[in-house]
Amino acid sequence: MQADNKLLKDLTPEIENTSYRWYAVFFIFLVFFAIGIYGLIQQIDKGHIVTGMRDNVVWGFYIVNFIFFMGLSYSGALISGVLHLFGTQWRKPIIRMAELITVISLVIGPFFIFFCIGRLDRLYFLFIYPRIQSPITWDVIAIMTDLVGCFIYLYLSFIEDFAILRDYADLNVPEWKKKLYRILSLGFTGTEKQLKILGNARTIMSAMIIAIAIIVYSVLAWIFGVTLQPGWHSTIFGPYFVIAAVYSGTGLLIILMWIFRKIYHLEEYITRRHFVNVGVLLTVIAAFYGYFTFSDYLTKWYGSIKMDSILIDKLFTEYYSLFIFANYIGILLPGIIIAFPKFRTIPNITVAAAIALLALWVNRYIIVIPTLETPFLPIQDTRPAWINYAPTWVEWALTIAGVSIFAMLFMLISKIAPIISISEMQEKDKEEILH
Repeated sequence: MQADNKLLKDLTPEIENTSYRWYAVFFIFLVFFAIGIYGLIQQIDKGHIVTGMRDNVVWGFYIVNFIFFMGLSYSGALISGVLHLFGTQWRKPIIRMAELITVISLVIGPFFIFFCIGRLDRLYFLFIYPRIQSPITWDVIAIMTDLVGCFIYLYLSFIEDFAILRDYADLNVPEWKKKLYRILSLGFTGTEKQLKILGNARTIMSAMIIAIAIIVYSVLAWIFGVTLQPGWHSTIFGPYFVIAAVYSGTGLLIILMWIFRKIYHLEEYITRRHFVNVGVLLTVIAAFYGYFTFSDYLTKWYGSIKMDSILIDKLFTEYYSLFIFANYIGILLPGIIIAFPKFRTIPNITVAAAIALLALWVNRYIIVIPTLETPFLPIQDTRPAWINYAPTWVEWALTIAGVSIFAMLFMLISKIAPIISISEMQEKDKEEILH
């Protein structure tokens, strides 16, 4: 199966050549990952006493990271699935990044649940003795279903490219990579029948993963919503979490577009138009996300339930700076930057995306921690360190390790397959896509 020679020459150097800078960056991430593994060993050896989690705050950074990474995965599924179903032409250079965000985040996220479990040796009980009444069981079933579906969808998007790389005679890669392409292409030759089957399969899977993503992240939100904790017992949490997930994933997609465009000199393919289009999408989602955030806190404040009032007072005193950053700066500033045409430069849009992504993580933090510090039955005469949560170096190390492994997996995949889909790009004339 042949592809346009210019596309092959432009999009395969990242597969053929690996610079010293790539190795240096990968090594730095590997060091952070190793520090995280050391912290995990300390936690397994000494127990959760090495973390900041105690009797009141039984969830900390780990659950925050779990919600955050799972949100990234579902947003990637929604973005890639919707763009594919609607046949949006400008999606072609960036859709693979969205697909990779989905799968990589979905692989990393559940590990933070493992870090939070005290008895990892009993983990298999979730599978052999599940209780269907438990929302945790719903989450396990939902995540496993989503993981399988997203892997299939990602692989379907790779088959054509593997066939193109298999048949590219001038591809300068080791023999093991060529053999890998022959195996993974599944004998695809680009016949009309094969293209029809593959196209139908991708369309069906894109629709399925959109539905799965909404259902699964709603299930995750219900784990909070069905509990009688102040701040969590809310019917709005399902759609609120889904919108927040898309908000964070859109921000991450913009950041990855900027990184790969800069490193691999893809300015011809990932243009300002792509940044503006995804940036406008970020702004629209910010408006919805801001509306849900306002509605959630307004109803809690106006209802004047004692524990909700105590929680809101805590947010506006102890967590004031985090609350303002997550729910004001993180929503309004990206919207302002992108809403005005004169501010819509590629660096500005990328900065706006970084602010949105960080604000969403902080939002997850102030959803989890202040609530657990405000129990219905407070413990009397106990030391403040047991009531107030402060993450330790172990939790920080494992958090940074999660970010590092995300980056490492993206870097490794970029050495196996093009980060911009060759098969997608050759379907239409490049000038039509990028004009």
